[in-house]
Amino acid sequence: MTHEQTLEHWLAQEQDILARIEAGPGPGVATPAQVAGKTGLEVLLAMIAGELPYAAIAKTLDFTLIEVRPGHAVFQGKPLAQHLNPLGTVHGGWMATLLDSALGCSVHTLMPAGRSYTTAELSVNYVKAVTPRVSRVRAEGKVIHCGRQLATAEARLVGADGTLYAHATTTCLVFDLPKQ
Repeated sequence: MTHEQTLEHWLAQEQDILARIEAGPGPGVATPAQVAGKTGLEVLLAMIAGELPYAAIAKTLDFTLIEVRPGHAVFQGKPLAQHLNPLGTVHGGWMATLLDSALGCSVHTLMPAGRSYTTAELSVNYVKAVTPRVSRVRAEGKVIHCGRQLATAEARLVGADGTLYAHATTTCLVFDLPKQ
């Protein structure tokens, strides 16, 4: 697939998902009753389907959860002028947020009902500047290990042409949710 075909596919996939999530409950937080008995993967799939609210940060920072499967999560972001730092490149925090989202959600996909996680450590390596001339980037996260108390994952932030902009790792604490 050429860079143009890849970008076209990415944009079509994004439009399809945005139409579903905007037709649903919109940004917000699912209630405990809405997620009760659901695995992490089921919760994320329900968000993509527009059945559960999606995280408001995604709307604020112009990125979207695009794809999930066990141990894997993909977020797509649109670098905009409002994300620029004083040097004229996209702020590292914006890229770190996409990477953290992909890392955390890749772990989330492996959580059984009644279990959750939180980020304990995030390490990001920036290898190339992003500007608004890059129309979309994707943060692709995958789990390396998921145990009873700890999970680790890695992610890459890439453009449609395959350019690597940043990569990251995380360690997450895994725990039982409090009984409701």
